[in-house]
Parts: sequence; C-alpha cells; structure tokens
Amino acid sequence: MRLGDVFAVLGRGLGRSLTALCGRCQACAGLLPAAAAGELPLCPACAARLAPRLGGHCPRCGELAEDPGGAPTTCLECRRQGRSWDGFAFHGPYDDLLRELILGFKFHGRLAQGRLLAGLALAAYRRAAGREGEGAMDPDGPGRIVPVPLHPRRLAWRGFNQSLELSRLLAVRLGRPVAMRALCRIRDTTPQSQLPGARRRANIAGAFAADPGQVEGRSVLLVDDVMTTGATIDAAADALRRAGAVRVDVLVVAR
Repeated sequence: MRLGDVFAVLGRGLGRSLTALCGRCQACAGLLPAAAAGELPLCPACAARLAPRLGGHCPRCGELAEDPGGAPTTCLECRRQGRSWDGFAFHGPYDDLLRELILGFKFHGRLAQGRLLAGLALAAYRRAAGREGEGAMDPDGPGRIVPVPLHPRRLAWRGFNQSLELSRLLAVRLGRPVAMRALCRIRDTTPQSQLPGARRRANIAGAFAADPGQVEGRSVLLVDDVMTTGATIDAAADALRRAGAVRVDVLVVAR
C-alpha cells in the first residue's frame, strides 16, 4: 500500500472516531463532547441562552413578569376575562437566541432548526403536563395536534407553514396524530407583526374556521411558534371550541 493510501485510511478512521465522540450544538453548530449529546444537544453557552422560563409568568397565558425568578402567578386579564383555551405552555421569551432561531426557521428556510425548536416545545409541554392547577395540560394528552394555519396566499409566498412542521415533529414524540386540516384560515389578514397590539384582535377576528368532523368531542393541542398579544391563538382556539372541541391546550415555543 502506498504511503498516501495509508494516510487516507488513517484519516477516514480518525474522522469516524471524531464523529463518534463529538456532536454539534444544534444552535451554533460548534463541536461538543458526546457526553453533551442528548435530546437537546447544546453547547453550554447556547444552553444558557436557551434556558426555559420557569418562573415570573402567568401560567394561563405566559405573560411575562419583571422578575423571572418569581412564582408563576395568574395575570389580571386571565383572572378578569379568562381565556378561550385551557392548558398553556411555552419555552421562553421571544428574544436573544430563541428569537434568532425562530426567525431563521421561519423566514430563512433553516428547517433543520425546527428540530431544536420542537425539542424545546416538547420539554415545555411535558412540564405543563406534569403539573396541576392553572394552565396545566390535559393529563391524558391530546386527541389531535392542530397547527395554526396560514392563509393559502401566505403559504404560497413562504413555501411552508412553520407551525405545521413543528406539529409534525411533536407528533412523532407524543405519538398523537396531526390534524392539518382541522383548522383553516378563511381570511387573508394583514400579518399581526405589522400591527399595533390594539388592532390585532380586530384584524384576526373571524379569520379561522374549524372542521367539526375532526375536532368535535376531542381534546386538541393547538401549536404555534410565537404568541405575542394572544389575539391569533384566541381566535383559533375559539374556532375550535365552536366546532365542538371539548378542550383546547396551547403550546408555543416563545412568548
């Protein structure tokens, strides 16, 4: 065997060894030891920036309080008006690295980052399913997973629905079916991000319709990437209720 061939064989063996020993951080793509690889393989720096928000929020809607270390406390609006959904879970605030990942996934076609976001959402769901009281998830799990839909024009422009992709990944881990046509968007609205909070509820009112054949008598898990004022989630959950869903739990990645 020529010397060059020997080095080639050794190089391939070394590459396989490094691959076996090391993975890559799903957020920054940096190498990390195999010991750090797991359900959410993240380097220490990214793991710190993506730490879940465990306190300082409303358990019914996720509204953030100033003190992240405070106990979860039901906000004034939830106490006064209630919500059209039952359980609620989110991973963390829509800022810093979490915001970068969502924007990259949603607008720049970085679909691989959807796996990480779905993993964060799954962990948030499991935390909410394991607790009792305000905002707790259905302990029996959802009968259907329902993504917040895009209008066909918006879908054609973007090329994919980020909420559907997250729902598909979650469905594999939860062992529950995705009802991708259970909820449809019947009105092409102005993107909520382009409107002030006061106008968002009127903009989204009546934008959704649900299929009773898919949700009537069932508990459903409504999935989206981000919740800001809650107007979109509220309108979608209300449509599911009117179609006969007996319970609507909400899961978003960021709040």
